Amino acid sequence: MGGSEDNKFHKKYRGCDTVLVCWLFFCGSSLNIIGGYIYLDNAAVGKNGTTILAPPDVQQQYLSSIQHLLGDGLTELITVIKQAVQKILGSVSLKHSLSLLDLEQKLKEIRNLVEQHKSSSWINKDGSKSLLCHYMMPDEETPLAVQACGLSPRDITTIKLLNETRDMLESPDFSTVLNTCLNRGFSRLLDNMAEFFRPTEQDLQHGNSMNSLSSVSLPLAKIIPIVNGQIHSVCSETPSHFVQDLLTMEQVKDFAANVYEAFSTPQQLEK
Repeated sequence: MGGSEDNKFHKKYRGCDTVLVCWLFFCGSSLNIIGGYIYLDNAAVGKNGTTILAPPDVQQQYLSSIQHLLGDGLTELITVIKQAVQKILGSVSLKHSLSLLDLEQKLKEIRNLVEQHKSSSWINKDGSKSLLCHYMMPDEETPLAVQACGLSPRDITTIKLLNETRDMLESPDFSTVLNTCLNRGFSRLLDNMAEFFRPTEQDLQHGNSMNSLSSVSLPLAKIIPIVNGQIHSVCSETPSHFVQDLLTMEQVKDFAANVYEAFSTPQQLEK
């Protein structure tokens, strides 16, 4: 995009699907970890010699510590998304027309750049974890005491919780389910976008309906506000059908149940 056209697309496109999916999945998983600890504490009420695993102050510090995605993580993720969009669409004129298939391919290319973006501080040695994890928690080089917001040594539980959360983020299961959620999110976006790429009566009369996904094209200048409208719709609708769709996915429910079970079992916490 040259001149006044430059950067207009990535100013509109903020990767809403990616950010929302990451936050929902990460937040839900983290709540299941702390929820497991709270369950054990409640089950131990009244028992002599029982140490509270996650007192309220630890719960508060832990939940504050995992907000990296809404702060520095979000800023970095948006920067990476903008760079990816600029790389894929930076040379495309606003007058250039794209079919729905073209748009799907562009989104795939943008996703690949974002989701495979490598940070020197989060090295994926075996390829089993999602590189998006880097935006969810501070890098491993950051001292755990700093991540725990300056907690005193006696509050070592919070540091333990952060370590366990990082282990969860690095697990292949987390990566697999996160990728499934992202696929569902972008599939939903494209399904909604398809409404704007339907062939007209004139197209149908000329026999252009054999492949409607490629028979209708729109200039990028028209696609931008449509995408922007979809982002607004996803983020503003109450209740959010997109969020409900993600939370009711079997893989998400199974993963959440497994995390909760692991952290509400004393034998697992002793490992």
